[in-house]
Amino acid sequence: MLRLSKKTLLALEAVVDVAYNARPDPVQSKEITKRQGIPQRYLEQVMQQLVREGVLKGVRGPRGGYRLARERRRITVGEIVRIVGAMEAADDARDEAKQAAREARSAGMSANGASNGAVSGTGHNSGDVPASNGGNGSTGGSPLGEQVVRPMWDAFQAEMMEKLEAITIEDLCREAETKNIRPAQQVGMDFTI
Repeated sequence: MLRLSKKTLLALEAVVDVAYNARPDPVQSKEITKRQGIPQRYLEQVMQQLVREGVLKGVRGPRGGYRLARERRRITVGEIVRIVGAMEAADDARDEAKQAAREARSAGMSANGASNGAVSGTGHNSGDVPASNGGNGSTGGSPLGEQVVRPMWDAFQAEMMEKLEAITIEDLCREAETKNIRPAQQVGMDFTI
């Protein structure tokens, strides 16, 4: 089953929350995390990236928080998915680099501590991975993966992103209104006389 990451879902919910509740004051991240039931530090990184990418605008001061940087009809779900996806890809690359460095240090320690006289770093056991497909510059997958599976997946992702680009934050706010979800400042208000 295809699933959006938890970080992507939280980012989408946070942007909709800001769009739906930022009237007249900005929405504070502690309010968003309280409504979402998550720790504030978990969301703050995503919110700051959305500010850098021009989706949100940070407002400083005691009544500060977040507002949309553009009209809600000009922000799409696809844009937010791309921004968070890029964040996650950068995080993954950083994690992979850290893991590779740990493995290299571990391999270096093993090679330095080896007393069997084996030469490290040369020949067939050097740890080099042979290039697949005869060294034709491929990304290391099989022909089935590269020519059948990945193109199918890429086409599916492109189609999905096209559909997500057609959904705006305005659309999601209207959906909330049709489901009688009241903005936060209206929750708990009693207008009976």
